Amino acid sequence: MMDILLVPIALVIILVMIHAWFGARILQKGIIFTDLAIAQFAALGSAISLGYFHQEYFYALTLAFALFSALLIAVASQRNIKLEAFIGLLYVLGASGIMMVLSHSAEGMEHFKSLLASDILFTPLDDVLQSGIIYACIGVLLWGVYPRLKGFVKELVFFSLLALTVTSSVQLAGVLVVFVLLIAPALVAASLELKNKLLGSFGFGWFFSISAILLSYYFDLPTGYTIVFLGAFLSSFAVLISSKKSV
Repeated sequence: MMDILLVPIALVIILVMIHAWFGARILQKGIIFTDLAIAQFAALGSAISLGYFHQEYFYALTLAFALFSALLIAVASQRNIKLEAFIGLLYVLGASGIMMVLSHSAEGMEHFKSLLASDILFTPLDDVLQSGIIYACIGVLLWGVYPRLKGFVKELVFFSLLALTVTSSVQLAGVLVVFVLLIAPALVAASLELKNKLLGSFGFGWFFSISAILLSYYFDLPTGYTIVFLGAFLSSFAVLISSKKSV
């Protein structure tokens, strides 16, 4: 049993760490659906590869579409517009594009469900190691380069690194898993007003994602959707319990 579970557990440990950092910054910026829009564009690139190129150029197309959406959001963040509404439009643009592309595929809906939430229980170890290296490089840039930047360049670097992260994550886990790992841990840590919010985010994210893996294994449930459900359920409950009544 442990031989099967070790790889997906290692994967979610890595995913939670990189996504919790980005999630905290997204909450600070007040643009909650940024990651979902970028993830949807990344998935659109994947869908185009699946639908028209028989999975050729998979990573290149996924990354290109993610970076394009990151560029659009970075530019929009410097304009006097309703940014959250603009990001919402990008999300539905990507989602509708995926359905249009995959409508030509005999296995379109299966591809679509996989893009939303993958069954990470059987993720190859090589994919986890490769993504771990990518995330480590992103972490170095976030620690050493990002804090020194200013203005539009800083915004562009932030959203580009988020796009690079999401590109790898969508392929491994799916759009909805990426969203819940980004938002749920950071939101709970902020709502509980923890002294060390980042470590709190890690702990909560690891708890619900590893618990979901175990539940999916023992009850034969789709792993990705179990992570999304448990993360959304527990975080919603925690936020409501810890929040104060509005005056």
